[in-house]
Amino acid sequence: GRMWAYTVGFTVLPHVGGFLGWFFSRKEIPAWYEKLKKPSWCPSRKVFPVAWTMLYTGMGYASYLVWNDLGGCSSKAIVPLGLYGAQLALNWAWPPLFFGARNLNMALIDILCLDGLAIGTLCSWYGINRLAALLLLPYVGWLAMATCLTIRIWKDNPEQKPAKSD
Repeated sequence: GRMWAYTVGFTVLPHVGGFLGWFFSRKEIPAWYEKLKKPSWCPSRKVFPVAWTMLYTGMGYASYLVWNDLGGCSSKAIVPLGLYGAQLALNWAWPPLFFGARNLNMALIDILCLDGLAIGTLCSWYGINRLAALLLLPYVGWLAMATCLTIRIWKDNPEQKPAKSD
């Protein structure tokens, strides 16, 4: 009877950090982000909340499937759910680094590490639950685009990088 609560909890969890990241950095989007030089293929601002809602929902439900298949918080769950938790923490850290701190260097390092952890999560989940791994594919694809976008913004806005002190 309690399984629905676990399903909902795992599915909602990624949205929490995503919402907080947006909430605390939302004022920086019109004030700062809009003024950055961005490539022509940069998605419209309207696309991001829709995309992240779908990606977080799929990712969260997938984490429930893995947790359930491994019998909850067992020793077998340490690596696959540890990778998931680590990539989720880096995912949540990106908006405060990029928008809040306006630190393009740290945001770039964050997303490159996030890519590795997200791919590691997908690979570790594949042997546990194929559907869970497949549910991460759109996320990994979106991260590839977001990484390319972060790199381009980092390269095309050198004045936004901290000056080297001599």
